[in-house]
Amino acid sequence: MEQKIHQGRNVKRFREMLGIKQEALALDLGDEWNQKKISLLEQKDVIEEDLLKAISNALRIPVEAFQNFDEEQAVNIISNTFNDQSNGYNYYPTFNINPIEKWIEALDEIKRLNEELQKSKDEQIKTLEKLINK
Repeated sequence: MEQKIHQGRNVKRFREMLGIKQEALALDLGDEWNQKKISLLEQKDVIEEDLLKAISNALRIPVEAFQNFDEEQAVNIISNTFNDQSNGYNYYPTFNINPIEKWIEALDEIKRLNEELQKSKDEQIKTLEKLINK
C-alpha cells in the first residue's frame, strides 16, 4: 500500500526541525501571511508549486523534500543541506548507528546550526542599531 505524501505536514516537520515558529515563516513569506494562515497551510495535503518554492527558499529545504518526504530520505536531505558549501559550514556526517539515532543526531545538528545563525543575525542587528543611533 503506497503512503500518500502530505505536503503540509512535511512543511510543518521541517519547520519544527529547524526550530522556526509559524510566525517567523509567515514573515518570510510576505505581508499577506500570518500564523493562522501557516497553520491552515500545514493542514493541506497538496500545496501549490509556487508557494512550495517560496517555503523552500525561506526554510532552505529543497522543494522535493516537501513533495517526497519519507523517514528514510530525511537524513539524506538534511545531510545534503549541510554539504552545501554556500552556507559556510562544512558538515560531513558519518553515521555508524541505527536510523532513529541518525535522525536525532541530524536534528540536533540542525538546531545547533540554527542557533549559531540566529546569534550571528542578532549580533548584526545590534551592530546596525549602533550605527543608526550614532
